[in-house]
Amino acid sequence: MTVELWFVRAEQLVPTRRSRPATVATSRLALTELARGPTPAEEAVGLRTLVPADVEVTRITDGTATLRGPSGDSAGRRLREAQVVWTLTQFPTVRRVRLDGADPVDRADYADLLPPIVVTGPTAGERVTTPLVVTGTADVFEATVSVRVLDSAGREVATGFGTASCGSGCRGGYRVLVGWRTTREQKGTIEVYEVSARDGSRINTTSVPVILAPAD
Repeated sequence: MTVELWFVRAEQLVPTRRSRPATVATSRLALTELARGPTPAEEAVGLRTLVPADVEVTRITDGTATLRGPSGDSAGRRLREAQVVWTLTQFPTVRRVRLDGADPVDRADYADLLPPIVVTGPTAGERVTTPLVVTGTADVFEATVSVRVLDSAGREVATGFGTASCGSGCRGGYRVLVGWRTTREQKGTIEVYEVSARDGSRINTTSVPVILAPAD
């Protein structure tokens, strides 16, 4: 099964994924992976976790997951809670999370911790082939999301753009298809960005290091 995990970078939430053996204890698996933290490739782009190993789900009732913990300093508490809430609510059985006996919260309570552009695929360190579908959510001017692919030398080898389902004050999902030509496997970067309405520069850029593979 594939589990989506929400880590922290620059005081904002960033998603990644893990493929793990299937289990009925999906919430326990997700919290264990959150506490384990990012891979070396994810750490290299600044991802980190604030979730300790002592956080656990005690029960799930009527769509609400009740948690024991997480412990930790108060300075990072909201980000830590956001990691847990955004990760657990990916599962259909969890719509809300009750933390430390407080009122239940959901993703909307932490939506302000998302960057303007979120990339859900590909993830850091992933081996990708052409054509590649880049996915995520964005709140950008006129809902337009741009993508470019850089090779190991930093050369631009492909570009594309798409439209989020909502934008300019609201967040919507996007899906952009890009293709490139390469004869060898190499490191590369997927950049997803917004074009500035003021001067045409790239802003709100999210960079994802990947391995570019030749077409099969």
